[in-house]
Amino acid sequence: QVQLVESGGGLVQAGGSLRLSCTASVRIFGILTITWHRQGPRNERLFVPRITYHGIRNYSDSVKGRFSISNDDRENAVYLQMNSLRPEGTAVYCCRASERSGGSYWGQGTQVSVSS
Repeated sequence: QVQLVESGGGLVQAGGSLRLSCTASVRIFGILTITWHRQGPRNERLFVPRITYHGIRNYSDSVKGRFSISNDDRENAVYLQMNSLRPEGTAVYCCRASERSGGSYWGQGTQVSVSS
């Protein structure tokens, strides 16, 4: 069982920045792929970026060049640096941990609100 805790959300003006954290109860690097999602208006979960268990990073087209995902193996954490935020980025941001065996775990999410 993997537990995930997100933090770092808040209210920011358009063009501003936030740094989200996803902290796991187990070691991440080499074991888990961490994906950030944001919850859309119909509660669908939209892919943002991910970092695989061996360090490969992928980004959705909508955030390339503005968001950056990184990990800290000592802290069992993955960070999402979000720059040049837009009002349409307002959402609950959740992280998901995927095991190579197929297991999948979700955090509770953190609210990001971007004012225009």
